[in-house]
Amino acid sequence: MPLSSEFDDLGLSDSDQASILIVDDLPDKLLVFTTVLEDLGHDLVCVLSGAEALKEVLKREFAAILLDVNMPDIDGFETAELIRQYKRSAHTPIIFITSYADEMQTIRGYSLGAVDYILSPVVPEILRSKVNVFVELHLMQRRLRRRAHERIELAAAEAARLVAEENTRRSNFLSQAGRLLSASLDIEVASRQLISMLVPQFATRATLALGNAEEGIGFALQGRAQAYGRCELTAVAASDLEPAERQAIEAILAEPERAPAGDAHGDVLTLPLVTAGRSIGVVVVRLTGPGADHATVAEMVDRSAAALENARLYRSLQLEIEERRAIEEQLQTSNRRKDEFLAMLSHELRNPLAPIRTALEVIRRLAPAEPKLNWATEVTGRQVNHLTRLVEDLLDVARINQGKIALQMESLDLRAVLAHGLETVRPFIESRRHHLTKNIPDVPVMLRGDFARLSQVVANLLNNAAKYTEEGGSIELSLTVPAQGQAVVSVRDDGIGIDGELLPNVFEMFEQGKQSLDRSQGGLGVGLTLVQRLVELHEGTVQAVSDGVGRGSEFRVTLPCLAEVADPHPDRGDRRAQALPACCRVLVVDDNRDAAEATSVLLELSGHEVKTVGDGAEALASAPIYAPDVVLLDIGLPGMDGYEVAVHLRTLAETRASCLIALTGYGQPADRARAREAGFDHHLTKPADPDELLRLVESFLKTRRSGAGMAVAGREASNSANIGPG
Repeated sequence: MPLSSEFDDLGLSDSDQASILIVDDLPDKLLVFTTVLEDLGHDLVCVLSGAEALKEVLKREFAAILLDVNMPDIDGFETAELIRQYKRSAHTPIIFITSYADEMQTIRGYSLGAVDYILSPVVPEILRSKVNVFVELHLMQRRLRRRAHERIELAAAEAARLVAEENTRRSNFLSQAGRLLSASLDIEVASRQLISMLVPQFATRATLALGNAEEGIGFALQGRAQAYGRCELTAVAASDLEPAERQAIEAILAEPERAPAGDAHGDVLTLPLVTAGRSIGVVVVRLTGPGADHATVAEMVDRSAAALENARLYRSLQLEIEERRAIEEQLQTSNRRKDEFLAMLSHELRNPLAPIRTALEVIRRLAPAEPKLNWATEVTGRQVNHLTRLVEDLLDVARINQGKIALQMESLDLRAVLAHGLETVRPFIESRRHHLTKNIPDVPVMLRGDFARLSQVVANLLNNAAKYTEEGGSIELSLTVPAQGQAVVSVRDDGIGIDGELLPNVFEMFEQGKQSLDRSQGGLGVGLTLVQRLVELHEGTVQAVSDGVGRGSEFRVTLPCLAEVADPHPDRGDRRAQALPACCRVLVVDDNRDAAEATSVLLELSGHEVKTVGDGAEALASAPIYAPDVVLLDIGLPGMDGYEVAVHLRTLAETRASCLIALTGYGQPADRARAREAGFDHHLTKPADPDELLRLVESFLKTRRSGAGMAVAGREASNSANIGPG
């Protein structure tokens, strides 16, 4: 039995003090034994019965046991027999103490493992001497066991140190090998590195074959040990391999599980290169001898499999990245061209819309009160407005996608935004006889945003609800502030609802639900896209909710708001000043003849004197002679553009104080800023609203007349001050 297992149950201690158990049913005798043995300097444990003795034996180890033979409960022989049954006390010396001893008792005592018999009354010197001998023997055994245990521990520690050093050396070697194998993502370079590490340190020859079960061996490299620790590397064809070696390689390529942990035959080790359950090659190693480190070789080959597979994956990934990059570039180019096309289309559609809208306004002013003619002009006006809105939506989406839209941020009351958006769509809602419910708080809901763009969001949602709700349906517009810092605008209807498959994509451009052949709802599918983009520009969110087809729908717009505050002017009314009727001289500069003539007729019907020219050069030639009060100037003129014409007009004495109004299809903040720099007073985007155009002209006249009146009053006051007594 090994020493370590023999000493496992021993309580080793640095103390040289032992324990002695004294068992006797007479307290007086226990006192005598204690007095005799206390000079030994050891721990004396005295008990009055065999049962108590057994309990003490279970608790500790004793150097010797003094046991009285005659005890009333369990006699000394029975107690000794039970003591010998415990492993701890199986060999503990037992000295029987008795008043008499015959031959039968002596034989029985020695058969139970007794080491001596002492007759009572005892001789103190004899008892002390005999007990001391057994105690010293016990202490000597304890010291021997302790030394043996220390030697075992020392040997184990030395073995552990050697194993740790070997593991560290092997780990460092494998770590270095892994770094070298992973240093290059070229399969051939990694293969050469692997063979160079195997030969000649672990093998006299090594063969690496790369391939698969379908194509067989595609690449093979051999390394042979040379003098002075060199390795000769040679690329070989599959046909040049030894027949047995080639057969073994092809078998493992076909079924790599046949040798999952390396197949050793004598001094030859065959290892598959397996990654993710797929064989990519085989390494055949002729080891340097029977003592070669198989585990290190197998681990190195396993790590090389991962490195070679990483190189293959990297090359595949590079090819995939290049392919995806090319596809993304194509998609981005297509998307950019689409946005450019939409922007150009919208801009070009504005040009014919401008004269149509102006001409329609002229017809309304000149046409007799004929019901059918009034009906025709109203229908045409609605369709022109609808077409204008479609063009504006297309242009806005294209601008947002190109990042060319900027918000005019200001502090505003969200209630006013809702009111303005509702007024825009109210005629359409009333034409379809919908019942509109408004739930708007009585106190202002303030936020920072672009009034026009947020009104556009509300108008688009209301228009969408009215369009997709059967005539006579219900629409609810509500504004709530459920949490501090958040305002929620909700547009709910009981219309046709949204299909579950369409709901996740309802905000995608050109996305529309199933429609009948007559496309009664119409639209391009960009309104909700525009809503989402504009809301996101305001750092908000929009959500579409519907229980399904025929169950209605709800759109919730959540915007960050400043506060919900009390309205200090609850009865504030519309304070817009009424324009004073007046007439002036207007120069219209536009290369679109129809647009110029339509604008001219509109202004003449309002009592203004109008002159039209077709390009910048003609405008500059006419200005000094005609001396216009107002100049309506198209930006996109042939030759000299509108910006350059405006700069020249501001240098002429006749037009230095004139009102310059830009007419253009471009309405971005950058375009407006450029117009201001060129000297324009106002900027109108085609197709311009005729009422807005007339309002600007009349506002200019009102300002000019107000300035003239103040000048006359000033002169009269000066004259009065200079009049004295005659």
